[in-house]
Amino acid sequence: MTLDEMKTTAVAMLDRSYCPYSHFQVGAVLECSDGTTFTGCNIENAAYGPTICAERTAAVKAISEGHKDFRRIVIAGKSEDFCFPCGLCRQFLYEFAPDLEVICLNGKGESITISLRELLPHGFDQSFL
Repeated sequence: MTLDEMKTTAVAMLDRSYCPYSHFQVGAVLECSDGTTFTGCNIENAAYGPTICAERTAAVKAISEGHKDFRRIVIAGKSEDFCFPCGLCRQFLYEFAPDLEVICLNGKGESITISLRELLPHGFDQSFL
């Protein structure tokens, strides 16, 4: 999947978002090193704690299918600002791909590219255990 196709797919995932509490739709597409992609959207819950972000939805789908080597992720939102991953998602993704390329979109379709290490410069990994 090309980067443009990933961006289009991430935006399309916004419509699958279930966010009756925050009304903040997020869509994501995660690309593995072999080119396989997995989509995700945010799914909220009335208890809040069980809520899962789009990024982790895509990653959990990938991991459950045997993929753990991630290359890049595209994250789409509808806000004026770029849709960056939350701290929990940053740490979750760091476990598998500290050098992940993160492409964040805003509601206008503009993008910014940043590395996961830039977003989480001192991520927690196995070396701390």
